[in-house]
Amino acid sequence: MRRAEQIELALAPRPEGMPLQRWLYDELRQAILTATLPPGARLPSTRDLAARFRLSRGTVLGVFAQLEAEGYLSGAVGRGSFVAAELPDRRIDSGERTSPGKRDGNNGTQPPDVELSTRGRLLARSAFQLSGRAHPARAFRASQPDLDAFPFELWARLAANRVRRARRDLLGDGEAQGYRPLREVIAAYVGPSRGIRCSAHNVVVLGSVQQAIDLSARLLLDPGDTAWMEDPGYPGARFVLEAAGARVIGVPVDTAGADVSWARQHAAAARLAYVTAGRQAPLGPPLALERRLSLLEWARERGAIIIEDDYDSEYRFEGHPLAAMKSLDDHGHVIYCGTFSKLLFPALRTAYAILPDRLVEPFVAALSSTARHVPTDQQSVLHDFIADGHFGRHIRRMRMLYGERAEALTSALERHLSGLLALAPIVAGLDAPAFLPRDADDTDAARRAAREGIETRPLSLYAIDRAAPPGLVLGFAAIGVEEIESGVIALARALTRRSR
Repeated sequence: MRRAEQIELALAPRPEGMPLQRWLYDELRQAILTATLPPGARLPSTRDLAARFRLSRGTVLGVFAQLEAEGYLSGAVGRGSFVAAELPDRRIDSGERTSPGKRDGNNGTQPPDVELSTRGRLLARSAFQLSGRAHPARAFRASQPDLDAFPFELWARLAANRVRRARRDLLGDGEAQGYRPLREVIAAYVGPSRGIRCSAHNVVVLGSVQQAIDLSARLLLDPGDTAWMEDPGYPGARFVLEAAGARVIGVPVDTAGADVSWARQHAAAARLAYVTAGRQAPLGPPLALERRLSLLEWARERGAIIIEDDYDSEYRFEGHPLAAMKSLDDHGHVIYCGTFSKLLFPALRTAYAILPDRLVEPFVAALSSTARHVPTDQQSVLHDFIADGHFGRHIRRMRMLYGERAEALTSALERHLSGLLALAPIVAGLDAPAFLPRDADDTDAARRAAREGIETRPLSLYAIDRAAPPGLVLGFAAIGVEEIESGVIALARALTRRSR
């Protein structure tokens, strides 16, 4: 409990003509009833309140005496006054508070409620869980790396070293574009790993890919402009594009990724396209080369921008790593986005965008006007983790571990759910889609799985303009082989119970 001297009471201004004692009584009683002053809280002394609000001490003593007589306060000589543990009015509607209009004698007219704007109502939707999960990852949480496998002791040593040799340049405002040494190692990393030719000038460090999509939409789209998205596609991108006023067109997806020819035929005038070219979210296939080239050609013809969200392509288990579509972008029409939160640990909240030259300045200015930048000390630790070679070793180690778990999931589903759930071949990523029979309800299937303690995402959540194939997104990276086996058995129990 805070000491009474530390409590700052914010009281509403006294309406003209209202007696001082009545005003102070109303304000303190309301603060008690709404738990602004919770039960057991010690009030400031009468002398302190009188001085703070320029009242006579007699006025304050009178109010305290009345509140104590009515059961709102308890007190003892030498101990002070406290809010009573049990109040005479336990139930109160916060709307009972006298409105400024009533105090001013405006015939009791209530002011209108505050309403969200059209953009505000769209932003109030979210594709994400709004509160943190208290329990560890369980089968089959999607988009989640294995936190137990992360070298936190190593990370802690790097962070401690940074603290011990903290320099003035890490304690100031920092650059909105991001800590330059980190941007340099990111630029060096995406060259060989993703085929992208860029310098630190083109890299912007962000809190998430979601932030990159949001800023891009606000900078590049006017209300009513058309944007392409894969259908089914990532709901987080759809929500921020629509919140920016865009008319989102769902582009059909097949085994070669988004059907660019369909998009060019039905919505050629779009100004922006959002794609997950490395591994389509949620269905999985990469965007075929001829479609990548067609998409880039469209962007050049229309002066449009492509947002390439490369969210987990580092974890590829079969074949050679795929170069990013950005590697083919010779005319500056692709914003490439990558994240460390899925590669290392979610709480890191650090991602990056690689921008065409002409977009760097407006993007950084917009970032400075909104979120400013990711904390520089955190960026410096991440820089050391990458520059010292730990990042590359961790990715290689996790690629092997997740590959083993992908094989375990494939094998377990074949043994326990053959005919009920068809898993797409897993070649990359942290999760994979598994398809139900065509007449199944995947929302109902996910609900029944949850009753067995299994986390899944129905593919119907990703649909935009057309129905998605019924199925479930199953994450495998965050859980061990034994839990994968027991999770599949529990999932089979949930699905077979329905089929009977």
